[in-house]
Order: sequence, then structure tokens, then C-alpha cells
Amino acid sequence: QVQMVESGGGLVQTGGSLRLSCAASGSIYSINTMGWYRQAAGKQRELVATMTSGGRTNYVDSVKGRFTISRDNAKNTVYLQMNSLKPEDTAVYYCYAGITLWARNNRDYWGQGTQVTVSS
Repeated sequence: QVQMVESGGGLVQTGGSLRLSCAASGSIYSINTMGWYRQAAGKQRELVATMTSGGRTNYVDSVKGRFTISRDNAKNTVYLQMNSLKPEDTAVYYCYAGITLWARNNRDYWGQGTQVTVSS
């Protein structure tokens, strides 16, 4: 099986920064896309940023220029650097990984979620 462990959430003032990390471990053959989603109270989960194994990135328009996704393939870890945070960024952030297991089947895995709260 695979475990996804997130860290780095917290409370920050408007304009501040946070860095989220998510490490995958277990029966991993390879990791394809990794990324971050978020879910604010009363809203649907939305994509924030993704990165393919080849380094191609995708961001939701509302975070472009403020958030940066990166990954360390040797550590099976994905990061999200969040700068110039706004109250509307407040949400639970979930990491995601599309993983090929040693059994050669593909599955999607999610982290447990980490709260990010931006105060005005």
C-alpha cells in the first residue's frame, strides 16, 4: 500500500507565506502526476496545481504568480510554496498522486488534508 503524509499548514496573515509538503511512501514503482487540491468550507474540492513526472505544471488561475509547485522525485515528495496569501486561499489542502504500484496497477492516492487559514 501507499501512505501520503502532508505537513506545513497553519494560520498566516494576509500577504504571508506557507510551504506545504507531501511525501509518498510504500509499494511505489513510479509516480506520475502529483498535485494539490483544496476545499473551502461549503465548496467543492478544486485543483490548485499539478506537476507531471516530466515537470509540466498546471495552476488554477487564481493562484498563478503566487503559488509554485515543485517535486523531488528521489524523495517522492511534492511541495507547494504559497506566497502573497489571501483570505480566499483559506481551505483544507489535499495532496494527490497518481501512482503505479509494483504490481503495475495504477491508483490515485490522497493525503489526509492540512488546514490553511489566512486571516485578514
